[in-house]
Amino acid sequence: MDDALSKILAKPLTSRNALALERLAARRLKHGEPAFVADLGIGLARRHGSAPEFDGLFDRLVRLLAVRRGPGHVGQLLRLLAAAGPDDAERDRYAASVLAACQQPADLAVVFEDGPADGTAPEELRACLLHELVLRGVPVADTPGIAGWAASPHWRGHPLAALPLATTVVEREPGLPHYTVDGSSYGLPYWDPEDRHPAPRRDVGVPPAVETTTVATAALMATAVEDWAEDPEETEGRFEARTFTFAEPLEPPAVPVALVSLGLDCLAALGDLPEAGQETAFGVVAAEPAEVWQVLFAAASTGGAYVSGRFGAYGRLHAWRSLAALAGAPADASPGEVEEHVRGCAWYRFGAATPWFHRVVWDLGVLAVARDGRRLAVLAATTSD
Repeated sequence: MDDALSKILAKPLTSRNALALERLAARRLKHGEPAFVADLGIGLARRHGSAPEFDGLFDRLVRLLAVRRGPGHVGQLLRLLAAAGPDDAERDRYAASVLAACQQPADLAVVFEDGPADGTAPEELRACLLHELVLRGVPVADTPGIAGWAASPHWRGHPLAALPLATTVVEREPGLPHYTVDGSSYGLPYWDPEDRHPAPRRDVGVPPAVETTTVATAALMATAVEDWAEDPEETEGRFEARTFTFAEPLEPPAVPVALVSLGLDCLAALGDLPEAGQETAFGVVAAEPAEVWQVLFAAASTGGAYVSGRFGAYGRLHAWRSLAALAGAPADASPGEVEEHVRGCAWYRFGAATPWFHRVVWDLGVLAVARDGRRLAVLAATTSD
């Protein structure tokens, strides 16, 4: 460590100093000194790791190296991440998301190489980066420097290893974040609370139904939104995941009325439906499986009002788990088997102006009707700022 850096690190870490250090790191990186940024972060971790200002500054240094392209940037980022400790899975997931969005695949091969202890990437970072790249259309199975690790059997026990190494038809156009040094942005594909829809017909027959929800199935269906209700007192988040079996096949025109008849908490205060054709805030709209997956992926990857989400890799995994359970696929089904179940269902999105939904941004309502028309699975979720 040079004398100048030692003098910098000897000073107390305050909010003012943290801002000055971030600006200094940005200037040094602009002049081709990624090692200085890594050394600064490593020194801060050793001397000021317990300071309140440390985490924020450390994360901004990680972002600097991950967002800006340049020789040695990724390698120095690995050194910096190693200073955070081996068990910071959240930071690994975040770094993987930023790297996949901002760096060229060829420059990311170093992440999958074994090297010195302070330069070898954690397995969590590798697994997450692999699937962040998959989501961005990178052919990882054919990319030099990445393909070997992707095909290696040693990480088969990792949860993400169950996902395919290429996006499926259902995963069309995932909503992925765009990162800059100063922040990030992404789209939210949720139901617009201001939308109005023609009221459904009420003169259609709805066969009798019995609820078949189990605790295990409900938990799987809600995987994509489980974070929304992690701290319900703070976010007022909640979800409802239920399944029903009908005595006879449910015809498409009867789906909206059937949904209202099931006694769902999210629709409990809906009231009487207006005459068919009149506009109402309650709507049930046929959807492609890809549309449903996009909503589930957004919920899992970006989180809610006060929850950061799981980022892309785990967002993909959790969206698949929810989609599979909604479609009635077995819990141990392969991705191909899940796709087969998904294609066999009729999919819908729905929303309503009831007190259960917060009607801010994060309202989700999806349902699946099985191929035989007798099983209906519904997932609703809401959270607020």
